[in-house]
Amino acid sequence: MPIEPIMEQQTFPGTLDALAPIRKYVTAAAQSVGLDRVAIYKLCLSVDEIATNIVLHGYEEAGLEGDLKVGTSLEGGSLVVCLEDHGRRYDPNFDSIAEPEGLTSPLQSKPLGGLGLYLARDGVDDLQYLATEEANVHRFIVRLPHSSESKT
Repeated sequence: MPIEPIMEQQTFPGTLDALAPIRKYVTAAAQSVGLDRVAIYKLCLSVDEIATNIVLHGYEEAGLEGDLKVGTSLEGGSLVVCLEDHGRRYDPNFDSIAEPEGLTSPLQSKPLGGLGLYLARDGVDDLQYLATEEANVHRFIVRLPHSSESKT
């Protein structure tokens, strides 16, 4: 499928303080293409989980500083949000993420953390990761409501 040009792109500092402005940017893009509140919430949660991992693990733990570039585009019948960073590379291996064990167990018996990649994957129709020589790129894909290929 040919990639359509980025509708808009913004650069944010690679810090936790950037998470709220990133959510605002993603929300505005999702509203502009007609996503409902639930789909917008799930998309923002997905982007937030990955952006948080980038800031904490890709930049801070690695002793690096950098930006997060967030772009949106329409590809076929989907909204695509691209999140690009220059932090430490990793392989999230999204295809092997299963529902974590004990997801429905009592809160006090659960360890902190560990659900971010699951939540990110669960909130969108497709989540892709690509490491290039220049950057790490995450693509969050949500089919638009009028698309004939909507998620079942």
